[in-house]
Amino acid sequence: MPTEPIVRITRGGYTESLHRGAAAVVNTEGTVLHQVGDPSHFTFARSSAKPLLAIPVLEKAAAEGTAFSPEEISLLCASHNGEPAHVRIVENLLQKMGMSRDLLQCGAHEPFYKPAADALREEGKAPTALHNNCSGKHTGMLALSQLLNVSSGHYMDPQHPVQQLMLKAVSVMAGLPEADIRLGTDGCGVPVFGMPLSNLAAAYARLGRPDSLGAARAEACRQIVGAIRAFPFGIAGTGRFDTRLAEVTGGRIIGKMGAEAVFALTVPAEGLGIAVKVEDGNLRALYPAVMEVLLQLGLLDGEESKELRSFHRPILHNWSGTKVGEIIPDFRLSSPPPVT
Repeated sequence: MPTEPIVRITRGGYTESLHRGAAAVVNTEGTVLHQVGDPSHFTFARSSAKPLLAIPVLEKAAAEGTAFSPEEISLLCASHNGEPAHVRIVENLLQKMGMSRDLLQCGAHEPFYKPAADALREEGKAPTALHNNCSGKHTGMLALSQLLNVSSGHYMDPQHPVQQLMLKAVSVMAGLPEADIRLGTDGCGVPVFGMPLSNLAAAYARLGRPDSLGAARAEACRQIVGAIRAFPFGIAGTGRFDTRLAEVTGGRIIGKMGAEAVFALTVPAEGLGIAVKVEDGNLRALYPAVMEVLLQLGLLDGEESKELRSFHRPILHNWSGTKVGEIIPDFRLSSPPPVT
């Protein structure tokens, strides 16, 4: 079965709705250790790929003697809230590289963080591309264009040198030939990478423990993990699960969400990568499922579980604030069947 029921929505003590999904827990060799549903279930990585896409940026920057701060690296990997600090860091990075915000091709949308969106409206200002949650990733692509000394005019094109380098990095990290990675177009216009969940999980296992990679790539991976650990606010923002997970665990566990309810995590000390996909793309089921995987693996202690419990079994309220139900993860991780 490619997917299984993983999250129940209750009302009045009854299950009203079900979300199906799949998950893979993988080591750095790509071996599936635990699963829900079919670990080869196909998914587009969406924004879960962002930390992987930062790898060639940092590799080339190091080769050219350019250094990025932890805050800047965290924003390269972010689906940020568009809070003032996010916007400031992205804008400063553009200026540092001698580039203008006008070069960003991600488009503009209101900040995800409501107080930031409200503040813009109150000031009579329109959101810019800097507020786009993908502006850090796009700034990294522009920076890589400059470091490669190639035109950035079509940096989103799959055949552009920047996108080719990013595809190669994803291929190596995921242990999947480039020809087997399916390409689509992400919400911000750049190529998005499709692969089995187990390969996405393997990429994250290697991100957190890059010993098997070349020296330059391993250093880039360590910088990425270290940056998110040092500045978890950058990866998402106030109240967001990605940020809270890294904050609460002290960076022992780092994860990145993607649109259409995909999530990937690295647990460097354990050499583990985890990938979770909710089949119908509904984000309300994603964080409860991820939390349940972490709890079943024993990766969160009691205090950490308490700090993150609102993401595990969210309470549903009606408009008057009365509790009417819960979002409940309901599955068991299993070991893969033996090879015969």
